[in-house]
Parts: sequence; structure tokens; C-alpha cells
Amino acid sequence: MAGDEQIASAEHIERMLGTTIAQRVRERRTEQDLTITQLAERAGLSKGMLSKIENSQTSPSLGTLASLAAALGVPVTALFRGLEEEHDAIFVRSGLGIDIEHQGDHRQAGHRSQMLGTMRGPDRLLEPLLVTLTEQAEVFPLYQHEGIELIYVIEGKIEYGTGTARYVLRPGDALQFEGEVPHGPAALLDLPIRFLSIKAYERRASQ
Repeated sequence: MAGDEQIASAEHIERMLGTTIAQRVRERRTEQDLTITQLAERAGLSKGMLSKIENSQTSPSLGTLASLAAALGVPVTALFRGLEEEHDAIFVRSGLGIDIEHQGDHRQAGHRSQMLGTMRGPDRLLEPLLVTLTEQAEVFPLYQHEGIELIYVIEGKIEYGTGTARYVLRPGDALQFEGEVPHGPAALLDLPIRFLSIKAYERRASQ
């Protein structure tokens, strides 16, 4: 099933890419009052090929994109304008989060952390994780990081520590704390346990 989801995702991205390029080429051509024939001649393409590109019926090669950009007098990146906006939402199906391992974590059996996606860009502002605990352990690692963390319990019962404080959390309970304070599970009281962990970071100032 995971393979099918990845194929479907790749096909979706390819369609979005083709649609975005088609729109940008058509916009630039009409802005310059060029016909399909005129632009095709400038770019060294056939009229039929250019028509297919503008109607999202074919995916142009990088060489073809470079030729179109040169013929239109714009950088190649201009033909992708708007593509990032189309991906401002991240959709992760149930069970398909990326498994991660924190630095210093010994990957104990029955402990699973799944990344639920992060937005693209120079700054990572949110880090959402789904944590699933299904087996007891004698020692739990403590974590420290920048920003603020919010924990929301979905299932089970857990005692969670932040600094010297301890909190017993049940489904529906939330705990928010500074990430620089040492924190982590203190005791697993009712397995299985599932909770959302959302870390929020400050936007870095431009250099």
C-alpha cells in the first residue's frame, strides 16, 4: 500500500508540474503577443509540441524548458512560478509518517516516532510528530531543543516530566513547555499510548 501511495503522490506532483509550466508558458507568450507558431520557431520546437506543452499533454525535458525560457527572455525558474504555492499544504495519510530517530535515542522496541511532514523553505517553524508507545521500558531518554513543544494525548495514560515537574496525562490532556527544559516520558501508565508532539520554532532573522 505504501508503494501505491508514493506512486500516486509522484503522479500528482508530475501533473501539478505540467499544469504550472503550461500556464506560465502560455502567459509569457500572450504577454509578448506571440503566436504558438512564432514561439515554436524561436525555441526550435514544432508547433505541435508547443501546443501539447501549453495544454499539459506532455512533460517537457529540461533542454526544452531552457529553450522556451531563452525564447521568452525569462529565467527557467520563471516557468515554475506558482508551483511552491500549490504545495503549501502537506497531506500525510494515516500510517505513512516518516519514522525518525532522535539523536541519542536507542530505538527501544515498542517506541515509534513518525514525522507528519514539514513545510518547505529556509525556516522550519513547526515539527509535528506522532509518538506511539506500546512496550514498557526501564529508562527513557530526556530531550532538549529550541522553541516550544506541545503534547496532546490521544490514547493511553502517561506520566510526562519537564524539569523536576511530573504530569499525568490522559486522552484529551495537553501539556506545553519550553523545549530547552529537559523533558520526556517518566512512566508509561496505560499502554498503548499515542500522543501528538508539536514543536514550534522562532523564525530566524534574515542575514
